[in-house]
Amino acid sequence: MIEKVVFGGGCFWCTEAAFSMLKGVTSVVSGYAGGKREAPTYEQVSGGGTGHAEVIEVTYDPLVITFDDLLAVFFNVHDPTQLNAQGNDIGTQYRSAIFYTTDSQKISAEKLVKEFAETNAYDKPVVTEVMPLEQFYPAEQYHKDYYKRNQDAPYCQIVITPKLEKLQRRFASLIQS
Repeated sequence: MIEKVVFGGGCFWCTEAAFSMLKGVTSVVSGYAGGKREAPTYEQVSGGGTGHAEVIEVTYDPLVITFDDLLAVFFNVHDPTQLNAQGNDIGTQYRSAIFYTTDSQKISAEKLVKEFAETNAYDKPVVTEVMPLEQFYPAEQYHKDYYKRNQDAPYCQIVITPKLEKLQRRFASLIQS
């Protein structure tokens, strides 16, 4: 049984690269969710007026990688305490969000966010939104595999590569060989 979940953790180039490394993840598609405009473009979303977040749609096999493992990776590849931002990327399009597709995903995500609050797991409150996925719109083709195609770009070297190195160290058992 294959499942999907949609994560918003800032720039989708970063999260796409991270989740593409995981065992049991069969597809990662950058796109947009959580807004009001039908079939938004990157320019519209990046302008902040559509209400969409930059997200990734993760298709995975729960017999190979659990949803809890995906949550652990998600909360380690972005800062869930930044409201409507990730680093220098500012705006609601960069918000931290989990768009669930099953009741069990909802329960697990809400439980973890509540646990973070109760244990003061972070220096600041976790602002990650947990909501049902209403609609996912794939991003334009030129965003697909952005990191793989542009590893020498300054943004990739400064922002994405260090995140991937941290992921490989912290979650070595989840990384594809």
